Amino acid sequence: MNKVYRAILITDVIYILCFVYFLLALPKPLFKAPTSYVIEASNGELLSASIASDGQWRFPIADSVPEKFVKCIIAFEDKRFFHHAGIDFIATARAMKQNLKAKSIVSGGSTLTMQVIRLSRKKHRTIRQKLTEMFLALRLEFSYSKDEIMSLYAANAPFGSNVVGIEAASWRYYGRPASNLSWGEMATLAVLPNSPSLVHPGKNRERLIKKRNDLLDKLVKDHIIDHITAELSKAEPIPGHPLPLPQEAPHLLNRFKDEKNRLSVSETKIMSTINYELQNKLNTLIKQYHFKYRANGINNVAALVLDVKNGSVLSYIGNYYEPEHAELESHVDMIRAPRSPGSTLKPLLYASMLNDGFILPKTLLPDVPTQIGGYAPLNFDLGYDGAIPADKALSRSLNIPAVKMLQQYKYERFYDKLKKLQFTTLNRPADHYGLSLILGGSEVTMWDLAKTYLGMARTLNHFNDYQGKYNLNDYDQPIYLQYTRKKGEDIESNSFFDHGTIWSTFNAMEEVMRPGDEGLWQQFSSSQRIAWKTGTSFGFRDAWSVGLTPNYVICVWVGNADGEGRPGLTGIETAAPIMFDIFRQLPHSNWFSIPTSKLKKIAICKQSGYKAGAYCTDKILEWIPVAGEKTALCPYHKLIHLNPSETYQVTDRCMSIHEMKHKSWFILPATMEYYYKTKNADYKMAPSFMPGCEEENTAILEMVYPKNNAIIYIPLELDGSRGKVVFNAVHRNNNSTIYWHIDEEFIGSTKNYHQMALSPKPGKHTLTLVSDRGERLVQVFTVLDKDRKH
Repeated sequence: MNKVYRAILITDVIYILCFVYFLLALPKPLFKAPTSYVIEASNGELLSASIASDGQWRFPIADSVPEKFVKCIIAFEDKRFFHHAGIDFIATARAMKQNLKAKSIVSGGSTLTMQVIRLSRKKHRTIRQKLTEMFLALRLEFSYSKDEIMSLYAANAPFGSNVVGIEAASWRYYGRPASNLSWGEMATLAVLPNSPSLVHPGKNRERLIKKRNDLLDKLVKDHIIDHITAELSKAEPIPGHPLPLPQEAPHLLNRFKDEKNRLSVSETKIMSTINYELQNKLNTLIKQYHFKYRANGINNVAALVLDVKNGSVLSYIGNYYEPEHAELESHVDMIRAPRSPGSTLKPLLYASMLNDGFILPKTLLPDVPTQIGGYAPLNFDLGYDGAIPADKALSRSLNIPAVKMLQQYKYERFYDKLKKLQFTTLNRPADHYGLSLILGGSEVTMWDLAKTYLGMARTLNHFNDYQGKYNLNDYDQPIYLQYTRKKGEDIESNSFFDHGTIWSTFNAMEEVMRPGDEGLWQQFSSSQRIAWKTGTSFGFRDAWSVGLTPNYVICVWVGNADGEGRPGLTGIETAAPIMFDIFRQLPHSNWFSIPTSKLKKIAICKQSGYKAGAYCTDKILEWIPVAGEKTALCPYHKLIHLNPSETYQVTDRCMSIHEMKHKSWFILPATMEYYYKTKNADYKMAPSFMPGCEEENTAILEMVYPKNNAIIYIPLELDGSRGKVVFNAVHRNNNSTIYWHIDEEFIGSTKNYHQMALSPKPGKHTLTLVSDRGERLVQVFTVLDKDRKH
């Protein structure tokens, strides 16, 4: 009895071990070969693909296999596929009989399931390997459905040359997806896995045609297609040499390769958020501009279109792609490349100062010659307005007011703001950039720049959704994967910019008339409202244009990937036309709703843009961000005292109060006034003081250039002689005479227009100006030696 029990136990153990072996016999994963990276548009159309790391075109396993391929391959290879359990004993017996009769192998009898096993093992076929394949085929059928087995076969069958899988074969041989192939085309591909090394397109054409036609006849015999369809299919040509795959978004494909692990994507194939039709249109548009600009030595163009509503990427063109011309560096993704931003950060400074209560939307800013610690910014047009409203300074992209703003706001604070907004290229301390931060002295990527404006637009769109609060996730990275899991809402009472600030900033960016560009603007005329900003980097190396509506953010860059500058490479001339052409491809949208609860309507001085003070005569009511309430009152409207004829200003030192006339007057500082009056014909200078009646500490005489303690460099002329620097002073009395002295040596006098071209020796000097009325101005400047310029 014990012997019987022991025998039963041993038998059971053997059965269990055999079953465990059966379960573990199939390797996981079954196929370990690398697959091609593939990216599809939001509608499933193929955008771009790259060859797998082993040099094969092998697409990842598809969710489904085209019905035509299933019918063709079953008719050709395994007609009882859906009825056997991995081994077709009838086909095996038939093959053995045929092989014995022919005394050679003329028929294999392998099922598609067995071929899947063989493809996964890639071992030399022997009787032993054949038996192993049969065993593993049974195991495969035990765990996989017929549809899954068919998918494995369709994705891994060889189709000649370095093409693996039906989808890759369809694109390489016919230039379209397998689901769109005709019966003749599908029959052609279905016969290839049977002997891919002998009959692939381009070779053995007659043999390939015969195999295809035989299969078509078989499909007719099996009542899968009719006779007419078969005859028409036989008339179709077979493909020639393999075709290149689409490259509609090659730079986004490379981005996906680099970010695959970070995105936690297991497959090498993704469906993106790219709008297929828009991407194709913009590729054509960029191509047109590329050839136009290339005549001027400008080789690279990039564009990014974002959907504000859901924060997704609608079009991604990292460069006009010309891999056959390596010297153009078209492989460089300029959306990810760090570049000088030019003036494109100015709206963010404007918004920061509005948000923190430093300025109001139209606050008058100085636009005069400026030198700060040896740094002398210049406007693009090399001119000066004297004073200009903040919103106009932004729309005209004036550099000097921007530097003055950053000097007031502090570059360290602005740097911290940019870091919080996740500008990833600010990898040096704030002191490294200094005030040049606002004029393109740093580097940014188009991705970071567009992401920030996207966050601002999304924040303003969501004003009502969050009852005036903020979802900080609005500033998250744009998404380009179709099924990216969105973060939950992160609702806070404050954000980087409040709703009122963003609304005011976008209104300033909407300014449509640019001095000097009125004619150019006409070609951009559009019925929709667009907030936009251009930028040009130093040396004409980068041209930018970024624009937005409540629905879209568009960013365009034009330049050379190697950093070479070119004449005419400016944002307004090269990037803006592309941006507006892109907007024309998109549906129009309404303007942003006014966030009334985050704005306050107060009295503003019309001339200065400050909060109206007691002496402001022309007041207007305007919406301002709530932080604007803590800004200063108008400093330029003052109550002055005049003689009865209003020809002079007077004080109680020379006239009794009851004889004076008291009047409010708009008075700018002397240097600002000097330039402002030339651009504003309606500016009325205050009368000068009556002789002997001047107030103490009144700025009558000012130096425009150089400022006190300035460091200046005198260049050499073309002939090698020492050049000169123009010294410029202003006096409130237009008829005054100024006597100039350097180091107590008289060098000349000026009347009315106070400029002198001088060439002081290197070193430290004292400049003394004395007016004909006795006003005196003393200041120090240093002239650099030419050998110590740096």
